[in-house]
Amino acid sequence: MKSNKELETIAVQVRRDILRMVCKASSGHPGGSMSSTDILTALYFNQMNQNPATWTRDGKGQDMFILSAGHMTPVYYSVLARAGYFPVEELGTFRQMGSRLQGHPSIRKGLPGIFQASGSLGQGLSAAAGLALGKKIDGEDNRVYCLCGDGESEEGQIWEAGMFAVFHKLDNLIAMTDWNGKQIDGPVELVAGEGDLAAKWEAWGWRVIVAEGHDFESINSAFELAKAGKGTGKPTMILFKTEMGHGVDFMAGTHKWHGSVPKPEQLEDALKQLGETPLGDF
Repeated sequence: MKSNKELETIAVQVRRDILRMVCKASSGHPGGSMSSTDILTALYFNQMNQNPATWTRDGKGQDMFILSAGHMTPVYYSVLARAGYFPVEELGTFRQMGSRLQGHPSIRKGLPGIFQASGSLGQGLSAAAGLALGKKIDGEDNRVYCLCGDGESEEGQIWEAGMFAVFHKLDNLIAMTDWNGKQIDGPVELVAGEGDLAAKWEAWGWRVIVAEGHDFESINSAFELAKAGKGTGKPTMILFKTEMGHGVDFMAGTHKWHGSVPKPEQLEDALKQLGETPLGDF
């Protein structure tokens, strides 16, 4: 288990990776990646039963993670690399022709840590529910985790997966929402008005936990509470309250950085704000 201080250091480095990756590629999605950094850092370094050395795509004997909001690969790839799934130096190939690090998770080139291609928004939770059911059928005691986005939660398939998970009593499924209130076109409430997500998930029959997505004490407590749902017959949704572009003042709290890349001088400013870590850049 990592201390909160250690997790904070890793999260700073992951945010540095995110910005350097998208700027090198001149494309990518930094906003949601930075808002979900602390969530995935805690998940991979403190919470999930996973081992890069023995990882296999069938997920046998390990917990599994599906990135439903598939455009947020910068944070996903950085966390995987920093956790030891592939060389950190490979982050420099993000979105390049022939790279294993495609703009959305791909299984085509066999990148370790990727269980499922994703990015057609709404489909990831369905895949996670299917994997969780498979583990139940096989008698496995492992969990399946899935990270969804705010705007993605407007997709009908998310709600179909929600019904499926309740019907099959998938208490080994822990879903998370990067609840930053923003999507590509602006504030979520001005686009589709998704309303009270907590009440909606509870109405479907899910256990719902609301937590602060930039506080490791709150994040880890939420995960522990979610794990305690095993045996209840109910899937769990953790709504992590986050901030789009968290960590850099000119990126924070706005949808404008959903899929935009900082200019060189902005990158320099952002990296200064974040500060350096002993982990080092790729």
